[in-house]
Amino acid sequence: MTAFAPAQARLLVFAKAPIPGRVLRRLCPPLTAHQAAALHMRLTADTLARLAAPAPCPARLYAAPDAGHPFLRALARRHRLPRRRQRGGDLGARMDAALTAALAGAPAAVLIGSDVLGLRAADIHRALAELGAGRDAVFVPTADGGYGLVGLRRPQPALFRGIPWGSDGVMAATRHRCRALGLAWAELATRWDLDRPADLQRPEAAALLRGLRR
Repeated sequence: MTAFAPAQARLLVFAKAPIPGRVLRRLCPPLTAHQAAALHMRLTADTLARLAAPAPCPARLYAAPDAGHPFLRALARRHRLPRRRQRGGDLGARMDAALTAALAGAPAAVLIGSDVLGLRAADIHRALAELGAGRDAVFVPTADGGYGLVGLRRPQPALFRGIPWGSDGVMAATRHRCRALGLAWAELATRWDLDRPADLQRPEAAALLRGLRR
């Protein structure tokens, strides 16, 4: 095991271009496609302001379907973040590609989504601490059965293959895969992401929803 300073790691933020009908589709209804796109913009901006700007290590914005959308360009410029395009087929392939690229030049990398309102800056610090202590992987599970953060010390392509992305069995399948691969992993406190209509009723979502419903 080789220890590292948190500043040597990398933080990767996954975000989609706010195209109506292609983001937060599970929230439609009650939201319209345009309201969902507007909410996605607020979520992404909030995530970068809360987590990427004060991150303990350099951050990068990974965008889909490309990094050229004006909203994503403006956000990256505001926070002085390099932009990268997400490359690969399904979500697992895209996460694997981004983490593998980051780990080619860093001793550890942490990847987060842009819709996990419950994620805290302390989670990123704790994830890096777990990796620095020798864990092969670290996760922040979400209440819907997925995860909103994954951190690695070295590439683990098999960790992302054959996982039922978008289902409530993502974290369970990932635990099974970690055991099969013989990985030592840690799970931090479960957080929640804005993924289902019921999540819109949470107090934390109130500010982001303000003005969307008329």
